[in-house]
Amino acid sequence: MSTGPDDAERLRLFRLVPDAPATDPNWDLAAPQGELVVRARSIADARIVAAEAEADFLDLPAKPGDGVSTDFASAFRDEKLYRVEEIEPGEHAARGPRGVVARKPYAP
Repeated sequence: MSTGPDDAERLRLFRLVPDAPATDPNWDLAAPQGELVVRARSIADARIVAAEAEADFLDLPAKPGDGVSTDFASAFRDEKLYRVEEIEPGEHAARGPRGVVARKPYAP
C-alpha cells in the first residue's frame, strides 16, 4: 500500500474568531487567545486543535496539582466565545499537517 503525498489525510482550513464582546463575563472563565487558523478534519476538530495548542498547566512549572489538566477550559471550545468558519486556501496552503497554521493576537 502506498503512503505518498496523495494518500495523506485530507484536511480543511478553519478560522477561529472571538465572537463575544470583550465585556462578556464568559471571558473570565477562559482568556481570549486571539484569532487562529488551523488545519483540521472538521469544525469540532478545529476546536480541539486550537485547544491543544494552548499552554496547559501541565506544560508549565506552576501546576495546580498532579494529573490536572485545563484543556477542557479552553475558550476555543466555547461556542459562545469563538465562532469557527471554514476558509478557502489562499493565504494558507491547502495541504499540510493537522495543527495551527497562523495566529493573530487578541485585540478587543
